[in-house]
Amino acid sequence: MTDWTRRQVGGLIAGTLLAATAPHVARGIVRPKVVVIGGGIGGATLARYLGDMKTMDVSLVEPNATHVTCFFSNLHLAGLRSLASLTFDLRTLANRHGVSVIRDAAVALDPAARVVELGGGAKLPYDRLAVAPGITLEFGAIGGYDEAAAERMPHAWIAGPQSVLLRRQLESMEDGGLFVIVAPPNPFRCPPAPYERASLVAYYFKQFKPRSKILILDAKDKFSGQELFQDAWSRHYPGMIEWLPAQFIGKIKAVDPAAFSVVTEGQTFKAAVANVIPPQKAGLIAQKAGLADATGWCPVDPATFDSTLQPGIHVVGDAIIGGDMPKSAFSANSQAKACAFAIAAALTGSPRFPPHLFNSCYTFLAPDDAFTNAITFAAEDGKIKTKEMFINKVGESAEVRRKVAHQAIGWYSAFTADVFGGAS
Repeated sequence: MTDWTRRQVGGLIAGTLLAATAPHVARGIVRPKVVVIGGGIGGATLARYLGDMKTMDVSLVEPNATHVTCFFSNLHLAGLRSLASLTFDLRTLANRHGVSVIRDAAVALDPAARVVELGGGAKLPYDRLAVAPGITLEFGAIGGYDEAAAERMPHAWIAGPQSVLLRRQLESMEDGGLFVIVAPPNPFRCPPAPYERASLVAYYFKQFKPRSKILILDAKDKFSGQELFQDAWSRHYPGMIEWLPAQFIGKIKAVDPAAFSVVTEGQTFKAAVANVIPPQKAGLIAQKAGLADATGWCPVDPATFDSTLQPGIHVVGDAIIGGDMPKSAFSANSQAKACAFAIAAALTGSPRFPPHLFNSCYTFLAPDDAFTNAITFAAEDGKIKTKEMFINKVGESAEVRRKVAHQAIGWYSAFTADVFGGAS
């Protein structure tokens, strides 16, 4: 499986670089300007690949100097990986790939004038705009849960300071305490992640706080990879993890940060540490610019990732309505590459390619037990549909799972190098 993934990542790189060897803009001619908003996985990939084509002037607008990957951040919560090892400097995109990285936030878009307004007051003209805004957490959707409450009951759903805070709370919790995870309704970023989090925190508890328990209060009645997770919980952490679906607890109504309690329609649960992951929608700039519809997410043409609400503006990553494609880092990376080809074709006359869309994820159940999936998709009838899928199964040997866990480390290194362009 690792070989497949590495070939896949490498193949996508090679395919795009091959296209980049045939620039269509002659010397002395003003090059088209492309602005990319958002320096996460989708935005960084898109800026990097457009920059490598060397036919356009590419600017990446991102207020942060670095990006911390959400995937693999559950390993940090378990004390198995430092946050520094998950952090990438966006200057590499400038140093190696010719991208102009602008440390600012996009606050408004003017599609008619083709201008992006920045928080610092500058205005960026563009010939083509791509937005990779990620997600916005819906503070207020759960009563009492706002940004202040998140400082006592962290979501840790955007990796960084919140991940550090939750890790410290878990370290400080006394043995025998109850760790409560509030899992969000669909759709949300990285569907297996709340349950991977429960698994890896259980591993930490098993080593250092063996009398502690984990309770998952879920807004859903089923979840991604459920059989694999529940099988692993019974094998690795018997009696430590309890999952309560929506049909048992009803709606998650409110939290009380002072009391560390979570209130559902039927009960109140008091935690020693509470991890509240609220509902989500497309990032704020997408909402402000009219790129999101009534669902809170952005509809796009899956062949080009052009917005169907604001033609001429592309949207990739977690913010889009992706059909069968999950909101995952690898999905965002794959969409960004397809979008790069579409933008190049529109601006420089380079060959058009049908989108090749993939997703590949690794999920840890324990440090030496992981599962993976690999899915291919196609754009059909205006939607993204699953074509082929592989996923590990319940009942596989410990050796098979150990190999998958080992392969995940190589996958992470290859994937992040593809996105961010390697070390500075």
